[in-house]
Amino acid sequence: MNGVARWRIAAAVVILAGLVFLLAMFAPYYLRNLELQNFVSEITRRVENQTKADNVLRTWVVDKAHQLDLPIAEDEVHVTHPLDGVRIDIRYFVKVDLPGYTVNLHFYPGAGSR
Repeated sequence: MNGVARWRIAAAVVILAGLVFLLAMFAPYYLRNLELQNFVSEITRRVENQTKADNVLRTWVVDKAHQLDLPIAEDEVHVTHPLDGVRIDIRYFVKVDLPGYTVNLHFYPGAGSR
């Protein structure tokens, strides 16, 4: 046989299938995090939100996170007001159960106005 050995082709197919499986497991969380990041950026860009109470901004972020099915609690959302602006930082993790292994994906979305 002059071509590639069949076991190498089979191994490549198994590896590719594994990568597609991992992509299917992790991609939804990364996409939801990106949507949350965009939401937080939009909140901090709006001038009228710079004077809103911290608990109001925090509630908006937590509500959006729950709409996106992200496990974010109110104590994971930090609102600060640096130099006439507003900054929102979030630190959370998502536990993903894989066959025989559990992965914690850590996310740190945040945004601030200038």
